[in-house]
Amino acid sequence: MSQTPDRPADGIDLQTSLGYLLKEASSALRAAMEAVLKPLGMTVTHYSCLELLAQRPGLSNSELARGAFVTRQSMNVLLQSLERDGFVTRPSQPVAGKVLPTRLTASGRRSLTKATVAVRSVELRMLAGMTADEQAVAFTALRSMIHSLRDTDTHPDSGAGTDTDTAGG
Repeated sequence: MSQTPDRPADGIDLQTSLGYLLKEASSALRAAMEAVLKPLGMTVTHYSCLELLAQRPGLSNSELARGAFVTRQSMNVLLQSLERDGFVTRPSQPVAGKVLPTRLTASGRRSLTKATVAVRSVELRMLAGMTADEQAVAFTALRSMIHSLRDTDTHPDSGAGTDTDTAGG
């Protein structure tokens, strides 16, 4: 890397930084998903919540928040809205401890079906320039990166497992 007055020699070159490229891809994916979900009255977080509940009925607020990469508080606000709008149901009293398991309603499932078609079209567009082999290699590489960043045994100072990500909307 070349040194400039604004960046030390050991700085990150954004043109060659894989981390920066991943963030750019993530941002582009999110923007494309938001664009196709907006006409359906949804956000990416809204869609993620419904998709998680379809695949794992009965998840708690905390489990949904982790799966959608938002705070528990943000998920609680979303769940209240989804419940008010008839997309999900939750018991009025906790089933065990403080947990209120959430389930999709028929209306929530119908809404999710439309959203899934829209989101799948974005994923297909994203992968259109890649062969099946290239997709498999990318999948494996991304899984490896996630594992490396979350591996607290190898990297105890990594901060892995902290609940600080509030991206989502």
